[in-house]
Amino acid sequence: MTFSWAIIGPGSIANRFASALTGVDGARLHCVLGRDAARSARFAARWRNLDGSVPAVGGELGTMLEDPRVDAVYIATPHSHHVPFVEQCLRARKPVLCEKPLVVNQADARRLVALARERETFLMEALWTRFLPVYRTVGRWLREGVIGRVRVINSSFCFAPNFDPKSRLFDPALAGGVLLDTGVYNLSMSRWVIERSLGRACPEPLRISVHGALAPTGVDRRVSGILDFADGLVVQFVCASDCLADNALQICGEKGRITIGGRFWEAKQAALVLPDREPEVIHEPFRVNGFEYEIEEATRCIREARIQSESISHEETCATLGWMDEIRRQIGVRYPFET
Repeated sequence: MTFSWAIIGPGSIANRFASALTGVDGARLHCVLGRDAARSARFAARWRNLDGSVPAVGGELGTMLEDPRVDAVYIATPHSHHVPFVEQCLRARKPVLCEKPLVVNQADARRLVALARERETFLMEALWTRFLPVYRTVGRWLREGVIGRVRVINSSFCFAPNFDPKSRLFDPALAGGVLLDTGVYNLSMSRWVIERSLGRACPEPLRISVHGALAPTGVDRRVSGILDFADGLVVQFVCASDCLADNALQICGEKGRITIGGRFWEAKQAALVLPDREPEVIHEPFRVNGFEYEIEEATRCIREARIQSESISHEETCATLGWMDEIRRQIGVRYPFET
């Protein structure tokens, strides 16, 4: 059965999404909507469907949302523009898969979640890492308690692009800053580890302590933090756009450790290390580029008339944003469009 997607915001991330669609059974790109018609047309021409058809280039959002052939909408605009697009899609009862972070703060997320429930329409944050094959095995190790109680979770997501005050990463008007752009992976995947190890929802930390370094535009260029939990569990993380790191996720337990090395957010490999044993290393390649798994999850949920995915529920998205609200408060980052 064919499942047709519309894309809002045909940029670099949307290219990855469109590529992944080619590896999902029945998926097709129906139309593309962007601010620049010529750019949207080039995007559509590049991502022809398997039957050779070229996706339509949308003119007005309202027209696209009235099209019964659109089964779901993928939103890939800068963070600052997510709210109005998600809201309009939900009001039109069009299911939404929106790039991470869903929005820039918890208040906006809760408002959109309430709207999704009111309209009985699917809404999911596109945090693709949670759906990668390698994390299925890591999740099993955690559920089975192979490394014992988890005591420390440590992660880094650091890179060093040139500073450009007008870029999406550094412009406060576009909700720039490394925390929302990459730190969301550190925090969301730390929550995921805790949930899989406990077999229940992630508790709130007793304390969140962070240090931030700001770019000349006032957005965060580096954030390091520690989250302390009631049972002694500690989450440590660093995200940065001014340095390099190993970019691994390490889960340390009382009986061993799990390491998802090098670019944990797009991992294909994980290692289980236990005392007096050779490390067990698993390799789980992508079928296309990794985005296909979140697409399949969203498609499944929509076809089953669900309004959320259990793998990244509305409450999960809101809770992670709550942590990021507190972190931004501590380092003094607020966006000009926030109320």
